[in-house]
Amino acid sequence: MTLQQLKYLVTVAEYKNITLAAEKLYISQPSLSSSIHSLEKEMNVTAFVRSNKGMTVTKEGEELLSYARNLLEQADIMRDKFCTDTNRKPKFCVSCQHYSFAVNAFVDMVQKYDASEYNFTLRETQTGEIIDDVASGNSELGILYLSESNEEVLQKLFKKNDLVFEEIFEAPPHIFISKNHPLAKKEKIRLEELKPYPYLVYEQGERNSFYFSEEFLSVLDMPKSIEVRDRATLFNLAIGLNGFTVSSGVIDSKLNGEDIVARPLNMNCSMHIGIIKKKNIMFSRYADTYIQALKKHLPIG
Repeated sequence: MTLQQLKYLVTVAEYKNITLAAEKLYISQPSLSSSIHSLEKEMNVTAFVRSNKGMTVTKEGEELLSYARNLLEQADIMRDKFCTDTNRKPKFCVSCQHYSFAVNAFVDMVQKYDASEYNFTLRETQTGEIIDDVASGNSELGILYLSESNEEVLQKLFKKNDLVFEEIFEAPPHIFISKNHPLAKKEKIRLEELKPYPYLVYEQGERNSFYFSEEFLSVLDMPKSIEVRDRATLFNLAIGLNGFTVSSGVIDSKLNGEDIVARPLNMNCSMHIGIIKKKNIMFSRYADTYIQALKKHLPIG
């Protein structure tokens, strides 16, 4: 097995077509097919089902791809740390729930490593996709929260996918509401007081269960709920409908606007916000910088 074979494997999976992948890699189709067959034989895995329509990744192929992406990423990180090639394009990807501090930390990281060329990715996405992204190696790290309600289920998923969770911040739950909301002047807000208002939540697709919910409360706790996909829509509904959402309380007026405020929720519980990553991996300098920037934007200590 070589890193070149792993690169071939990942490229074929990306294009789902051996001819297109060969063109991308600047090698002949027979050579690429032979290399993939050799790797499959060595690993005792059938990575692809081949048909006239192209290449379809098998279940065991997905597992092999996860390891391949991780090894290629680690090789890139090793080259980045020890090689003197200043022409290498910076590359980093993070997947996260919808947190303003995650965006601000990303801005700091990009500004530090600004160059004539780079390939940086920030994915604000569903909880299940965050886990999938990190497990598959598409993202170097993910950001999400654990609580006593979802921790058992999510920790099992982390273990199954060879991931670990590292807490960086513990936060009491807050609600985000319009500054003109009828409850905005209260110092603390009780659940009962929120029931007349729409509960705004990020939809979670096929894994739309309480355990994957980005918000601290189950939608079953509230008689009115509206699902959205992006931050701007959620805050527009908070303003237009006197809706609310539940989060960490860390808010940035520059990013979210001055019309949204955070108010403590009267509950005796906590959100444990942290990063997930593959076990025993070495972070890139970009990931290290990003994590340090995260801590700068959180009220730690």
